Amino acid sequence: MKRLIPWRDSHLLEEARMEFDEVFRRMFGAPIEINGNGKKAWNPHIDVSENDKALVVKADLPGVDPKDIDITVDEGVLIIKGENKEQREDKQKDYRRMERFVGQFYRSIPLPSGVDKDKVTANTANGVITITVPKTPGAQPRKVTVKAGE
Repeated sequence: MKRLIPWRDSHLLEEARMEFDEVFRRMFGAPIEINGNGKKAWNPHIDVSENDKALVVKADLPGVDPKDIDITVDEGVLIIKGENKEQREDKQKDYRRMERFVGQFYRSIPLPSGVDKDKVTANTANGVITITVPKTPGAQPRKVTVKAGE
């Protein structure tokens, strides 16, 4: 039997939902998703840069307590994971509003060969955590002098 209202087909609704999700992802950044254990999960934005001496990773983690961040280097991968436990309260004369957000995050960044995993450092300021992964001396670029031929 043919439906009179074609947009009620479930696959069309699913396609529309996916389109809306994509639009919101582009407009507002990292999506909030439900992970396997039913908790909200989000992916913080990261910037990765490299210079002659180190690989530098900056992750936007506003409102996240440094105690709730776990950084590890394992088999050539830098892993940043943790949990955001944010609570906002607004008290006025006529009302009181409290919002809570609890969500887990997980990011993994593959590391190039020649990094010194024993000297990784992490600092946080203004909601941004900066992770510095130094390169080993042998992995740093070496300038070669060109000699004139005889």
